[in-house]
Amino acid sequence: MTGGFGLRAFLLALAVVAVWGTNFVFIRLGLDTLPPLLFAALRFTLAALPLVFFLKRPAVPWRDLALYGLFIGVGQFGLLFIAIDGLIAPGLASLVVQVQVVFTIGLAMRGTGERPTAVQYAALALAVAGVGTILAHTGGSTTPLGVALVVGAALGWSLGNMVQRRAGRVDMLAFVVWSSLFAIPPLFALAFLFEGGPRIAAALAAAGPVVWAVVAWQSVGNTLFGYGAWGWLLARYPAASVAPMALMVPVFGMGSAALLLGEPLPAWKLGAAALIIGGLAVNLFGPRLLVRRAVSP
Repeated sequence: MTGGFGLRAFLLALAVVAVWGTNFVFIRLGLDTLPPLLFAALRFTLAALPLVFFLKRPAVPWRDLALYGLFIGVGQFGLLFIAIDGLIAPGLASLVVQVQVVFTIGLAMRGTGERPTAVQYAALALAVAGVGTILAHTGGSTTPLGVALVVGAALGWSLGNMVQRRAGRVDMLAFVVWSSLFAIPPLFALAFLFEGGPRIAAALAAAGPVVWAVVAWQSVGNTLFGYGAWGWLLARYPAASVAPMALMVPVFGMGSAALLLGEPLPAWKLGAAALIIGGLAVNLFGPRLLVRRAVSP
């Protein structure tokens, strides 16, 4: 057993976070040819089609499918793609987007009426200090607007988490596929509005096999495999065993960006990573450690 679940489940979770982390490099590669909103629209088009014709619609209200598609498709990835398109370094984006954990916990507490604990305040302080460190070193490949957009993407991700939580135990693959239908129209509409028909036509004409392979990887690898496998794990193992694995996403993200894109890793960036990941770790493990101390003889 590894971390509360079996070795095969651990390896599956590790594969998911590796895909999610290295995916930021593929986003950067795709954005060299495709404008961000068009890229996001194509990603969710391939995530929905043709599987929507073969997978039964999950037994959830249409409203939940629509909200999840909008929060994840437009809110998370629409903003994230815009940010990585020259406003923030990909590896750094993989780190900042993890503040979704803070948003998710805050939204969950608001729904239940719970008050934050001292441990959660400490975790929040560490995460905010990490983001503040990044804002203090903006310039070049990272801008304040880029950081703000990724924080907005994290909020979209957390709102999607709330919708998924309300949906309960459903076929997560079918949920992702059917909800993707609701991300496609607004993303294409925004692409035509802000990127324009001529730019879209030129990008599609210039897209070669590598670009379409990146789009397919976004849809199949990151969306269908990543979210489907993660949902499968959460449905079968305690969240306390699965959730900590997400701390590895920025490790893979920053590592792959440094290795494949030559993104520098100065001391301030490593310090920001330590603060944000440390804050997430305190939030995940702190309450359980306090409980163990309280019940230990």
